[in-house]
Amino acid sequence: MSAVSDQLVTFAILVYLVAMISHAVEYALGNVRAVSARVAPARELVGAGVGGAGVTGAGGTGEVKAVGPVSGDAAGSTPPSTRRSRSADRARLAGRIAAGLTVLAAALHLGALVTRGLAADRMPWGNMYEFVLTVTWIGTTAWLVVLWKRPALRRLGLFLTLVMVLLLAFAELKLYVPVVPLMPALQSYWFIIHVSTIVFSSGIFLLGVVPAVSFLLRNGYEQGRRSFPYTLARRLPGAADLERLTFALHAFAFPIFTFAVIAGAIWAEAAWGRAWGWDPKETWAFISWVVYAGYLHARATPSVRRNVATWIAVLGFLTVLMNLFGVNFFFTGLHSYAGVE
Repeated sequence: MSAVSDQLVTFAILVYLVAMISHAVEYALGNVRAVSARVAPARELVGAGVGGAGVTGAGGTGEVKAVGPVSGDAAGSTPPSTRRSRSADRARLAGRIAAGLTVLAAALHLGALVTRGLAADRMPWGNMYEFVLTVTWIGTTAWLVVLWKRPALRRLGLFLTLVMVLLLAFAELKLYVPVVPLMPALQSYWFIIHVSTIVFSSGIFLLGVVPAVSFLLRNGYEQGRRSFPYTLARRLPGAADLERLTFALHAFAFPIFTFAVIAGAIWAEAAWGRAWGWDPKETWAFISWVVYAGYLHARATPSVRRNVATWIAVLGFLTVLMNLFGVNFFFTGLHSYAGVE
């Protein structure tokens, strides 16, 4: 089962990659459609005879003909409206293919988690490799729910699949460890309660940072900024829609994250005789909680601009990454069982 899980992860990464390319094709065809929408120059009417334009002079025939660019079948070319329609159809097809491939990748991803759990005879959350696999699957699944509810946001899939490819590839290359039994310190029913809620909320935060960063780019683009990286947001949904999605995801995930932190303190009391000891992972979990609470407070304060509040949300996800990677690589403590050296 362990070998099957490893193969399914590899296949999932490949399918996420193809989905990302399909999203990029949709994005590019959107740009082509914008270029092809330029209005063709107007036709000029000139007289065929010597009498001038549209005037029957001496020896003139009185006929009128068009010169210059002519669209349509008469000129043997495709009308601009037809080209735009074809580009739009191809963009929609590429987007639907990308969405379908993301569903397939999520199914492979889930298969990898299930087979990993069966191989270990436990929930697949025992080390950092398994944690990343689960968090990314939660993020993808949540994205598919959002996509089902709000199909107009499909172009965000380009950035979501990019994040999935990068995180899963990093997990495979740097975090992978063979299947091992659960450490004695983790053999408790609190393992499922605490880690499941941490994993779930972290997956939603992972998804939430995608519209957050997209909003910052799109908001700058709508304000007239045309330098890199704001030009990346040219084909994204409106800034207001992205900001509302960012808030909704964080408002949903924050109470679950709060419960996870409280459950961790209760588990620590049962396992180590104290609810809180400022262990590095506990400290960074508290920092993440404070930052996300600050984001929600700023978002609810009318005097705080939306882009300022969104930057706080992005900072919150950076603290989550620090807790996941930085603490496990650079610090030692009671939570040092990530499975990597």
